[in-house]
Amino acid sequence: MNSEIRALEPKELWNKFADLNAVPRPSKKEERVIAFMKDFGAKLGLETIEDEVGNVIIKKPATKGMEDRVTTVMQSHLDMVHQKNGDTTFDFDTQGIEMYVDGDWVRAKGTTLGADNGLGVATIMAILESTTIAHPAIEALFTIDEETGMTGAMGLKGGLLSGGILLNLDTEEDDEIGVGCAGGIDVTATRTYEEEETPEFKIGYQIVVKGLQGGHSGMQIHEGLGNANKIMNRLLFDGFENFGLRISEIDGGSLRNAIPRESKAIVAIDAMHEEAFNTEMSLLAKSIQTEMKTMEPDLEVAISKIDAPEKIMDLGVQEGVTRAIYAALNGVHRMSADIPELVETSNNVARVIIKDGAIKIGCLTRSSVESSKMDLANMLRATFELTGCEVELSGDYPGWTPNMESSILKVLDNLYQEMNGEKAHIAACHAGLECGILGQNYPEMEMISFGPNIKGAHSPDERAQISSAKKYWKFVLEILKNIPKK
Repeated sequence: MNSEIRALEPKELWNKFADLNAVPRPSKKEERVIAFMKDFGAKLGLETIEDEVGNVIIKKPATKGMEDRVTTVMQSHLDMVHQKNGDTTFDFDTQGIEMYVDGDWVRAKGTTLGADNGLGVATIMAILESTTIAHPAIEALFTIDEETGMTGAMGLKGGLLSGGILLNLDTEEDDEIGVGCAGGIDVTATRTYEEEETPEFKIGYQIVVKGLQGGHSGMQIHEGLGNANKIMNRLLFDGFENFGLRISEIDGGSLRNAIPRESKAIVAIDAMHEEAFNTEMSLLAKSIQTEMKTMEPDLEVAISKIDAPEKIMDLGVQEGVTRAIYAALNGVHRMSADIPELVETSNNVARVIIKDGAIKIGCLTRSSVESSKMDLANMLRATFELTGCEVELSGDYPGWTPNMESSILKVLDNLYQEMNGEKAHIAACHAGLECGILGQNYPEMEMISFGPNIKGAHSPDERAQISSAKKYWKFVLEILKNIPKK
């Protein structure tokens, strides 16, 4: 299977990507990929460092004739989002990604591909290994845990790097040059509740929302994609209002930076309402499917009778929490007034877990404006506190402020136009890049972000475009040749 990936051009890039994707590397569990990168650097005879949080730095001297150029940091993150389809059997802790070629795209079998940010890592590995590619002195920075907390970037201390330019290879549109990004903060609401014995006259049902596309909760938050947690809450709210539905359990969503694709709830209703309940839920499900048919053609709502659950939520808590989830903003809060078509502030209602007397609701709030980020975070905090939840704001990380006068931006802008006959799209993005965090300890370092076309990141539909990878690779090589002099 990987043989067809290894045969793709440019072989240097795809072979390193295949090597990397054979190593399990979910966020928070990067021990194997850290060891893999350290071994890679050591085998090349290059100075290789693991810092105290697990970032790996590999340093390579300039090639002949490039010694007078600015030392350049090439940076990508080692971890990947681990998402799979519900019917896919796969263990991210032990298995390598199973890839295949689909026309002009590389995909994975039922899981995320890891092109975010594996193609960036593979690019840097290929540069480090090459004996023919011209480049300045390189400091390869491989950070950990970008996807679930950016703790690698946050933990990187000043003084470890000497580079004056940083190339972040974590953008997912090959005609885009990134000059800024959003910051983010986790909003987590929790509370406990008393469970009640389910009355004998009640019967059990399982409700499943599935078939949604999911996707990146920053880059795709404006696309109108369905959120399984919000759809499920809509069904439960209606079921309670009309039939006294009582909740036993909810398990919806997964990672904070992934738009929720699936949710499952176990509920109880009065037996006397069974026929009316099935009819009403079916009609509501069809209405939601009709609303979302353009963006979510495969949305499915499955309602099936099961044994009645032994326990249900306290009624007052259930009423409060379903109203809070209904009221919690999901999607775009504000578009940028300064940059056309840029989402300024948004929220993803990412995770809802209700079980065994405990509630946990997790959101990821993003914004390129710090005050707007905190305003929305406090709005969500107030919403959940009104229903008795304790709310924690954590994992706060800054955005990256654009520097439109940087020398490296001028290099990339001119090169892109020369190579492609058109201007690149210079933009800030609504994703969380590590540049803003890295800039706190390296404030004088000029930073830029770019990459190949990657679609569906953070979902099992993730795919990397082969033709774009060729274009991107040529761009990387030209950038390295044209790094400014010291």
